[in-house]
Amino acid sequence: MVKLIVFDIAGTTVRDRDEVLYCFREACIQTGIHATDDRLNALMGVSKLTVFKMLWEEQLEDATSEMVDAKAMVSYDLFREILEEYYLTQPVVPTDGALEVFEWCRKNNIKIALNTGFYRLVTDIILNRLGWETGEIIDFVVTSDEVPAGRPAPFMIQAAMAHFGITDPKEVVKVGDTPVDLAEGRNAGCLLSLAVTNGTHPAAQLAALDNDGLLSSVSELTTILAPLI
Repeated sequence: MVKLIVFDIAGTTVRDRDEVLYCFREACIQTGIHATDDRLNALMGVSKLTVFKMLWEEQLEDATSEMVDAKAMVSYDLFREILEEYYLTQPVVPTDGALEVFEWCRKNNIKIALNTGFYRLVTDIILNRLGWETGEIIDFVVTSDEVPAGRPAPFMIQAAMAHFGITDPKEVVKVGDTPVDLAEGRNAGCLLSLAVTNGTHPAAQLAALDNDGLLSSVSELTTILAPLI
C-alpha cells in the first residue's frame, strides 16, 4: 500500500518556464562561468550550491578545493539573489493537474511531501506565493540544505519517511522531472520512481534512464497508483 508520495517542486508540481535555467545562466555569466544551457539543464534537480562547485571544478582544472568553494559561493549567492527576485515578482502557478492529484491523495489517505534542490528560503517564497499551507494542501516539505546531501542521495526522501514514521520505502513513490529525481527514488528504494515529461527534461532523455514510468503530466499519476492503494 502506498502511504507517501514525494513530489519534486519546480517542473513537477510547479510550472517551470525555464526560469531556473535563466537564473543559473545569469549567475554563470555574471561570475565568469562558461557553461552551455545543455550542461546547466543536465544539472537540474541537484543542490544548487553543489552545481556551482561542479561547474567551477570543471572550469578551474588545477584549482584548490578552497578556491573552488570560494568561487562557488560567490556564484551561488548571486544565483540566490536572482532566483528570489524572480519568484517574488513573477507568476508562480501549479502544473496542470497538481492540485487535483493532491486532493486525490488526501481522499486516499496518502501523505504528500515535497522535496527540492532549492534551499529553504526560496522554497518558502514559492509555497507562500502558491498558498500551499503545510497540513492543508501538502503535508511536509524538505529542502536540499536541510539534509547531509541533496539528490541523487536519498536523504530528503528518508527525512520525509521519518517524519511520518514510515520505515518501508516500498510504501513510498517518488515523482520528479529530472534524471536526479529518478536516481533519488532508486537510491531510496522507493516502490516506484516516476518522472513527468512536461518539466525540464523531454521524454527521450528520461526514457534512456532507469525508471518505473514516464507521465505526460502529473495528472496521470492517479491512474498508475489506483491499483496500489
